[in-house]
Amino acid sequence: MRKSYVKIEMSDGLNLAASLFLPDSEGPWPAIFEALPYRKDEITAYSDPEYARLCDEGDYAVCRVDVRGTGSSQGIPTDEYPIQERQDLCEVIAWLADQPWSTGSVGMYGTSYSGFNSLQIAMEHPPALKAVISIFATDSRFTDDVHYGGGVMRGVDVIDYPTYMVSLTALPPVPSVYGEGWREEWDRRLAGIEPWCIAWLEHQTEDDYWMAGSLKTDYASVECPVFVIAGAADGYHNMAFRTLENVKPFTKILFGPWSHMSLENSIPGPHLDMVPEMLKWWDRWLKGIDNGLDREPPIQVFMRRFTDPEPDLWIANGEWRQEPDWPVERGVEVSRSLGEGSDDLDIRGDVGFYGSIWCAGTMPWGPPMDQRLDEVFSLVYDLAGPLEEEVEILGHPRAEITVTSSVPVAYLSAKLCDVAPDGTSAMVSRGILNLTHRDSSSEPQPLEPGKRYEVTVELDACAWIFNEGHRIRLDLAPTDWPSSWSPPLPGTLTVDRAGSRLVLPELHGDPIAPPPVFQPPPEPYAEAERSKVVWKLEHDVLARERRTVVDYPGGAYEMGGFKMSDDFGGIVTVSTEDPGVGSVVSRSNYTIHFPEVSVSADSRLRLTSNATTYRVEVELDVDENGERKFSKMWKREIPRHLQ
Repeated sequence: MRKSYVKIEMSDGLNLAASLFLPDSEGPWPAIFEALPYRKDEITAYSDPEYARLCDEGDYAVCRVDVRGTGSSQGIPTDEYPIQERQDLCEVIAWLADQPWSTGSVGMYGTSYSGFNSLQIAMEHPPALKAVISIFATDSRFTDDVHYGGGVMRGVDVIDYPTYMVSLTALPPVPSVYGEGWREEWDRRLAGIEPWCIAWLEHQTEDDYWMAGSLKTDYASVECPVFVIAGAADGYHNMAFRTLENVKPFTKILFGPWSHMSLENSIPGPHLDMVPEMLKWWDRWLKGIDNGLDREPPIQVFMRRFTDPEPDLWIANGEWRQEPDWPVERGVEVSRSLGEGSDDLDIRGDVGFYGSIWCAGTMPWGPPMDQRLDEVFSLVYDLAGPLEEEVEILGHPRAEITVTSSVPVAYLSAKLCDVAPDGTSAMVSRGILNLTHRDSSSEPQPLEPGKRYEVTVELDACAWIFNEGHRIRLDLAPTDWPSSWSPPLPGTLTVDRAGSRLVLPELHGDPIAPPPVFQPPPEPYAEAERSKVVWKLEHDVLARERRTVVDYPGGAYEMGGFKMSDDFGGIVTVSTEDPGVGSVVSRSNYTIHFPEVSVSADSRLRLTSNATTYRVEVELDVDENGERKFSKMWKREIPRHLQ
């Protein structure tokens, strides 16, 4: 394998920095392409071994690009997934197809950000793009992304991605990769930088801003085969079954128990080696090898079973299955009534403490814990059990609830739980709905206090087997904090049991296809070292506050041949008296020691709310060789729009 650095000129004259991995064999070869804003040459240089395996084991050319304005590419980092970026990546694909070492066939893939833009480029259908693999991504940027869910702003996520992207995008090009003029390019970058999170706060409904780059707006535009890899503990898995149903070229999904981590060391596992699965896909669609992939069942899914809920769960119980069709032929929707009468639910801002985060990943972003302590402030309905036989579900459960609110803006959280004989309540799936978005996230409408509404809370996609002797439980709550932001107003929700039900996508009958077999990771993985990680749940009795405190310093390490360090952390807080009062205070620092210069970018974010307003302050300090080079503060006061 030969690695080289190239500059790919765009039609407007700017260059994108690319790393190119070429096999030692005699070409030409198909090309595999990934594009990210996360700095290929140091911060995420840990991806190089995967590129090398795709190159050496598969005989593919592999290209990794820093998107415009990031890493060693030219330009200004204006936002995530801008239209210009999609134009750029189509040009990169054309460049790859036109190289003398290329067969002209290109595949695009990636995880999270590059899973998103792989789908976005598939919608553009450049001629050379023959197939994509989208890992941990979404087809709906407003309803299923890191910014909003169910019309509710995310909560604890603010500590992470929205904060660290401020400092990450403020770092300079790598001097040895960019070459002469790197310092001037850095100055231009800093002069034009804006925190992306401000625009996200300003767009609180599903407008054109979010529709751009959302696959759901035009599934039919995709003309190439799509392989979706999704994890039940990851936040980006709801698109799996929707894509399978709506994208008409051949679509395959691999749906496991994973969080937002590598399939080789995810919390939880079981773990597998993803490279052979990717190579089988690329061989079929980029090389035209008839390996039988398109005649295999398109659905490979891990059916989870009850496992004692732990925030650092290493292995989940369950078994692999294959299904030959979607909707599944043996699938049946089964409704369970909540009974008779009505129940009142106080609107609090601090329910969901033990649900952790909607998108688990590396610590401290772990899976949900035992739900019983949150159930104290929830409406709890045991709808079946102790079960006399197993119940299997695959797809999206939904809670159809008849509800009355005493206030014009309110949220409703629904959690499906598997309750063991000893009472332990393990979360199976969750969903939240801003009730003002009950009919539309584009044009939300306030609630009329005292009026009955029939609303549907769609829960996250899941694959689960309830064991014999267990109970099926539905928890309803007024929020899902800190995973989601707290509602603006205190009040009461009243649930009409007779007009409400839980609908489960059950599987009846025996599996039709045999289970799939995967290769284990190439090397055994130990659980992540956690001695430096802080994850605390605090209840300040006298301050009438609950807090989630996280700290995850990376410390000093070496990546891509450069010495560096990073440090992240923050606190998310909510009042136990007034749900509208909440805050996040977070920080992020990256320090990199290049041979030519030492640089450091430090960002701090403070977001507060009351019933009517979000206030956000973002600070950025950039140092060069220990001396301050750049400082800026951004302040905004943004009305809560039915939030």
